[in-house]
Amino acid sequence: MAMLNNDDLYLVDDYYGVDGYEDAFSQPGVHRVVDDDGFVDDFDLDKPKTDTSALEARSGKDIQGIPWERLNFSRDHYRDSRLRQYKNYESIPHSRAGLEKEFKRVDMGSKFYDFQFNTRLVKSTIVHFQLRNLLWATSKHDVYLMQNYSVMHWSSLLRRGKEVLNVAKPIVPPQKNTGALVQPLSRVQISTMKLMDNLMVAGGFNGELICKYLDRPGVEFCTKITNSVNAITNAVEAYHDSNGSVRVMTANNDARVTVFDTEKFSCLSRFNFDWSVNDISVSPDGRLIAVLGDNTDCLLADSQSGKIVATLKGHLDYSFSSAWHPDGRVLATGNQDTTCRLWDIRNLSHSTDLLKGRMGAIRGLKFSSDGHFLAMAEPADFVHIFNAKSGYTRAQEIDLFGRSRTHTDSESLTVRKSCHTTRAGPPLVCNITETQLETTVVSCVSFKPRDWIFTSVGPGAHSTWWRYLHSH
Repeated sequence: MAMLNNDDLYLVDDYYGVDGYEDAFSQPGVHRVVDDDGFVDDFDLDKPKTDTSALEARSGKDIQGIPWERLNFSRDHYRDSRLRQYKNYESIPHSRAGLEKEFKRVDMGSKFYDFQFNTRLVKSTIVHFQLRNLLWATSKHDVYLMQNYSVMHWSSLLRRGKEVLNVAKPIVPPQKNTGALVQPLSRVQISTMKLMDNLMVAGGFNGELICKYLDRPGVEFCTKITNSVNAITNAVEAYHDSNGSVRVMTANNDARVTVFDTEKFSCLSRFNFDWSVNDISVSPDGRLIAVLGDNTDCLLADSQSGKIVATLKGHLDYSFSSAWHPDGRVLATGNQDTTCRLWDIRNLSHSTDLLKGRMGAIRGLKFSSDGHFLAMAEPADFVHIFNAKSGYTRAQEIDLFGRSRTHTDSESLTVRKSCHTTRAGPPLVCNITETQLETTVVSCVSFKPRDWIFTSVGPGAHSTWWRYLHSH
């Protein structure tokens, strides 16, 4: 993945890049605290009502709260401008022209999920524009996300957030297991995150790993996996191995995958690859690892030995997302060539289907827990929900103005907007000059439980967090 000089976190202002512009949407008297001390408290709720309900949306209110009726341009006009002006980030310059014949024909007019709720009180952050696994829903009301140096728990029932973990302060776990390479940490910039049951696993921008049980105080384990200058923890995975034991796996920019147990948090194995590993996902039976990174090929490796068992060819750029169907027979891979390929593990000589995005890289992929739906998130504006039961021939398109992340678990889909926090690299806050309407980042999508889907987008005055309900 691209290396950035990300010396510290900072919060992108709602109107970043619009110097001297008096935004028509700004709310007087609303000030944001960006120092470390402000991260300890709950989300700031001392703001005017900024939520949107399903009833308000059905009555015509924009779900992001954008007052199109007060502007001298329409939503359709702005969408057309956005599609024309958006430039997808590429690591390997390429053309999609040769892929046109491969694209699966999909009816994009389906509607599987209905909008239920949106709040603009949730301001999430990311530390690297290519890494979007920073949103996890554990129920239809509970979502975990990053906000600066804090992991926050947002409850849509209570309409408030609570800090779960503060990584600006020193972290010293009460770890008494001699097999664990415990190392105190502080000021960790969390770059990736995974929740499984009560276990939360987080990776840091400088090679850190943090493990915490949500039902216990403090953290269970923390360490630096590598001291390499090329150390970013790009992905983390928590899974059951083929024997049923819970394991934690990390993927780092130094081309290494590391496996830990969760009893003593001992390092069980390290697998080395030829390129930076951007994403990993373990098959439902715990036997195979999908390994994706700074290469056009994707790999399948044995989870015990790390031995490569298959090479998946077809993508044109680097890959950053993958997901296994719950039955373990289909693997989805997302790439900066703006496509998602589907692979049948019984015949890996070629992909079975090629799904295309509208304008950007495929940065997030999630299957619902029942396997009926696949959520595919672009870095900006679009989340696509494919009906797997129909053979991926029918899809719903969620059209936002933002950059995104996804988390899913079939009953609900969460799409999250986030504040961009990197200081270098391609610009991710995009403005239409004629209108000064700022767009933001789709940070993640999450299914949880089977009938709900969540999504989040930011930054900007219209940064939002949505909840959609499966329309049976």
